[in-house]
Amino acid sequence: MALIIGLTGSIASGKSTVSTMFHDYNIPVVDADKISRDVVCPGEEAYQQIVETFGEEILLEDKTVDRKKLGAIIFPDKEKRTELNEIVHPAVRKKMLKQKDDYIAGGANCVVLDIPLLFESKLTHFVDKTVVVYVNKETQLDRLMKRDNSLVADANSRINSQLSLEEKAELADVVIDNNGTKEKTREQLDDLLQVWKII
Repeated sequence: MALIIGLTGSIASGKSTVSTMFHDYNIPVVDADKISRDVVCPGEEAYQQIVETFGEEILLEDKTVDRKKLGAIIFPDKEKRTELNEIVHPAVRKKMLKQKDDYIAGGANCVVLDIPLLFESKLTHFVDKTVVVYVNKETQLDRLMKRDNSLVADANSRINSQLSLEEKAELADVVIDNNGTKEKTREQLDDLLQVWKII
């Protein structure tokens, strides 16, 4: 049986860094963010439903979804946001599980599902183990401000819109502490994969 790992974190916690490290071990990673961008492309079922629900005025000239326009509609309106999520989330889950099954059929003994909202979306039943990439609040704020060139208030409001890393760490099977160097983070991942007999 292949081991399915659910990888999560929060904004600027370094989840993408750890995701890349899994690739270095030749462990396939299914990226929920990438899939959520793919399912809203022309020709996809979810794209069709979005256009039917929100109208053609949310499209750019090349017929792709104008994310800014769609965002302006859904962010201030909880009902509209729910409508969009009910279209996109099932499509993302379907593609995610298909990719995972394809990797297993191809002989993978471990697959990582990289899901930013793993706990919030209650998707832990799709995985065997959960791993949270953790940093403390100060590090998270500092990295986010540097990365996005944002002010303290903006960065804080983005951090506070998600479940805190402390809460996620409580829920996880394993916490990778990413406050230090990349080498320290890699050592923790290496130890973990040895304990789980993946490498």
